Amino acid sequence: MSLDRFYPIFDSPKWLERALPLGVTLVQLRIKDTPETELRAVMARAQALCRRHGAVLVVNDHWRVAIELGCDWVHLGQEDLDEADLPAIRRAGLKLGISTHDYVELDRALSLSPDYVALGPVYPTILKKMKWQRQGLERVTEWKRLIGDLPLVVIGGMSVERAAGAFQAGANIVSAVTDITLHADPEARLRQWIETTR
Repeated sequence: MSLDRFYPIFDSPKWLERALPLGVTLVQLRIKDTPETELRAVMARAQALCRRHGAVLVVNDHWRVAIELGCDWVHLGQEDLDEADLPAIRRAGLKLGISTHDYVELDRALSLSPDYVALGPVYPTILKKMKWQRQGLERVTEWKRLIGDLPLVVIGGMSVERAAGAFQAGANIVSAVTDITLHADPEARLRQWIETTR
């Protein structure tokens, strides 16, 4: 199954209720600091929404819940890899996306046979404090050369206006967060993203 070129990341199923009817077909749910019992209900709701709309749900970090709910994808950061049971994830048939920020992390990710590699932040981001400086489009091109046919997801400061440059540099999929969630009209922005990336 080929993934869409537009990959928004949200922190609540409420965003999925807004995005999926517009035609978003690939979405990540990234929820931090939520008790697992509550988390399971939230993820189950997100999974049901995605199935109803024929969209792919990627669960960030919470691989146990993803396995329990029969999700299709999980995304792990480098810290998550330290604690995740990768054989269990693979036995459950989950596809795996992995975050990378430098060559050491990329080598580690590639050794785990991921289904996509993510690189960020391509541009400065306000989403979270990071020890990494902006990677820039040159790094996008370099990463694509190194990973070959694997899908390359780029994230960090991405906007509709910057998407074309990212694709030209070698990205297969562009991920966005605050360009949507902080926009005055998120639905209009989502429509712009879909139009730009289809």
